[in-house]
Amino acid sequence: MISRRNLIGSSVMLAGAAAVSGRVQAASIPEAVTSTSPAMQPPPAPSTGPHFQPVVTLNGWSLPWRMNGDWKEFHLVAEPVRREFAAGMTARLWGYNGQSPGPTIEGVEGDKVRIFVTNKLPEHTTVHWHGMRLPNGMDGVGGLTQPHIKPGQTFVYEFVLQRSGTFMYHPHADEMVQMAMGMMGFFVVHPRDVKERPVDRDFVFLMASYDIDPGTSLPKVMTMTDFNLWAWNSRVFPGIDSLVVRQGDRVRIRIGNLTMTNHPIHMHGPHFEVTGTDGGWVRESARWPEVTTDVPVGGMRAIEFVADDPGDWAIHCHKSHHTMNAMGHDVKTFIGTPQKDLTKAIRKLVPDYMPMGSAGMAEMGSMEMPMPDNTLPMMTGFGQYGPLEMGGMFSVVKVREDVAPGDYKDPGPYKHPPGTVAYEFKGDVPEPSRRSDLPAKPSQVEFSVVKPGSNGHNHH
Repeated sequence: MISRRNLIGSSVMLAGAAAVSGRVQAASIPEAVTSTSPAMQPPPAPSTGPHFQPVVTLNGWSLPWRMNGDWKEFHLVAEPVRREFAAGMTARLWGYNGQSPGPTIEGVEGDKVRIFVTNKLPEHTTVHWHGMRLPNGMDGVGGLTQPHIKPGQTFVYEFVLQRSGTFMYHPHADEMVQMAMGMMGFFVVHPRDVKERPVDRDFVFLMASYDIDPGTSLPKVMTMTDFNLWAWNSRVFPGIDSLVVRQGDRVRIRIGNLTMTNHPIHMHGPHFEVTGTDGGWVRESARWPEVTTDVPVGGMRAIEFVADDPGDWAIHCHKSHHTMNAMGHDVKTFIGTPQKDLTKAIRKLVPDYMPMGSAGMAEMGSMEMPMPDNTLPMMTGFGQYGPLEMGGMFSVVKVREDVAPGDYKDPGPYKHPPGTVAYEFKGDVPEPSRRSDLPAKPSQVEFSVVKPGSNGHNHH
């Protein structure tokens, strides 16, 4: 829960503040609001400053601010945090204001923002405002554009939000370690004109990857490519919130990627258009319909669609190993291999040995095998028709007729109209016909061998 008492809306007015600017005014530091809950906390519309429609951060929240003269002031605290990835597993990370990722910062085009950053980490840090156009000295590259923020110090960043769009923030000091530990967050700048690019629902999530051994809680920060937990807002399925929308809503989803690889994000059901990148909004004449968009490393994509069709529509990364939780990469493949005799032999040495994988790995999704403490199943989650056999970067867009504006509560499984669900055929199924002209034996296949140098392809 947000800890600050008497917090009204998402903004706090500093009563009586003079319209002054500069370091004297910055001497008074706003309270750093924190949250330790992974529950989604949709922010209310702002009560001060220019109006905008707040975004909804999956399993997250937006950072309150105060007005100090004509400056909008925020306070980030870089610190060690604990983050529940899903029920049954908690990681020890670094983040901001009690969470990883840190709270979403929201402003309006033209806002003057002052962001205090206090360092409670055991080493120095900085904050880089990824994608922002700002004075060079505010860019947050430790050693290049500013001194590092040492433990115990508080630095101030001041700049004007020059254009609307979706941006990110993360350290630019010991970046490999600090980002591997979960230090990142979203920065959304809304258009000054509320009639510009309106949507009914506006979601954000940030992709991150971790390497945490089963039974442990600390990421292995030296991992470069072989990660085993693929997360949205430092949550993995089934711990990721559903995206609940009302039928007919125009919906925007903003997706940032701070992992070490690209992610083809695929949504079932409604087709969408890519409407924004880190570089700005995509002109309407340049958009095209998609069902999958590839989000590059260090990049952002905003997609939009009209939720015409009710139902539970899956949304996920289409790299299948990114929709799995921590995996045993050393497990051998046994598909098609009888294990009966092998099991007898192994059980003489390991009485609890359980053969798996002869018919694929789907059985893991339904067995929910005992696991070490603080470990999630590789494939898990159940729907109204059985196990989902998913993990990692997977969630559901839930489109319903009876969702009220501002309501993001999970409505439960979709009730399909009668006769609209795939069903088993109960009649006779004849053997499939085979082509009679195929060779009976591999030795009867004719082929030609082309020796190197026997043709003109010398430049290949």
